[in-house]
Amino acid sequence: MGKFVITKRGNGEFQFNLKAGNGQTILTSEGYTTKAACTNGIESVKTNSQDDSKFDKKESSNGKPYFNLKASNGQIIGSSEMYESTSARDNGIASVKSNAPDAAVDDQTS
Repeated sequence: MGKFVITKRGNGEFQFNLKAGNGQTILTSEGYTTKAACTNGIESVKTNSQDDSKFDKKESSNGKPYFNLKASNGQIIGSSEMYESTSARDNGIASVKSNAPDAAVDDQTS
């Protein structure tokens, strides 16, 4: 089962990573100024990850596929790693969809 891991960046901002059952990070958030905002981001991922239209499939400048997950307002709430192929990226999206809704939260900041 997947889990959201909340950590604190060197600049004091909070962020979360969604990790799959095997421990691999499948989605990384932006930086948040408060833990409450970070927690709201997690709830947004749980909700929006079930809507295919919220996944924005992209390609980096070096040709590597990746994706962003967007909220209803169009704001990016999480980004994937860079993948070697579009099929690997699509598997990453499927992993977010299956792991996010029931993922536990592991707060490593307290």
